[in-house]
Amino acid sequence: MIIGSHVSYNGLLVSVETALSYGANTFMFYTGAPQNTVRKPIDEQVVKSAHKLMKENNIDINNIICHAPYIINLANKDKIDSWLFGIAFLKEEINRCENMGVKYIVIHPGSAVNHTKEDALNNIIEALNEVIDNDTKVTVLIETMAGKGTECGINLEEIKYIIENIIYKNKIGVCIDTCHLNDSGIDLDNFDTYLDDFDKLIGIDKLKCVHLNDSLNAIGARKDRHANIGYGTIGFDTLINIAYNKRLEKIPKILETPYIEDYPPYKFEIRQIKDKKFNPNLKNDVILYYLEQK
Repeated sequence: MIIGSHVSYNGLLVSVETALSYGANTFMFYTGAPQNTVRKPIDEQVVKSAHKLMKENNIDINNIICHAPYIINLANKDKIDSWLFGIAFLKEEINRCENMGVKYIVIHPGSAVNHTKEDALNNIIEALNEVIDNDTKVTVLIETMAGKGTECGINLEEIKYIIENIIYKNKIGVCIDTCHLNDSGIDLDNFDTYLDDFDKLIGIDKLKCVHLNDSLNAIGARKDRHANIGYGTIGFDTLINIAYNKRLEKIPKILETPYIEDYPPYKFEIRQIKDKKFNPNLKNDVILYYLEQK
């Protein structure tokens, strides 16, 4: 089981330390706040220390995931300067990943806004073909989206269309999000059927990361509101079946579930997943644990 969560970032070493405190063997991080593009320089010595700590604790750098900031919208060319800035900034994020030895970066494909869906998808393709070249060492992962507003990437057909039109196809993959799948209309009780469809349309080898989240919404709601594991409409047993699916065995699973009263629940949710046992007292356990740490 390759399991972790998103973690805070104040240099890669802090991210590794945080992941270890959760009992994780992988993690996902943003190189700065996900809502903006303010970034600090990469400290090579900190990166070396982070790699050393990962090696000592059997965390494979090849399983670590970076996530691009939400504000990049490659689908919308209404403001051409913003679209070009998104391309340039994503290139910078990829360079930062390369400098840290991180192999994967997840992106939200973007929202069409005033464009047709076809034009928006072509905008994404054009942008990614600018970003990804023969020398790119990082694989860009397109995240499956919930379908709120004018989001792109809300079904396998849209993601297939993007991938088919990328020049360097070996440098692009997919990240599925269980909350997003549920909210877009996928019945996760029949997850193997979804994987069969994924394999036929895209190829299971393109699936590189799973965001493991419950959902506050009914199937097909197109809202994208995450819930803690077992506390949403997807349910604990269904998420456990996904986490332990044989076809996903070597793929990192990342929790992006909500904090409980400002406290990260990941130490306890990871334990639930490893034990395959639902914790009905998650909220109290998390709050009590962090109060005792003060």
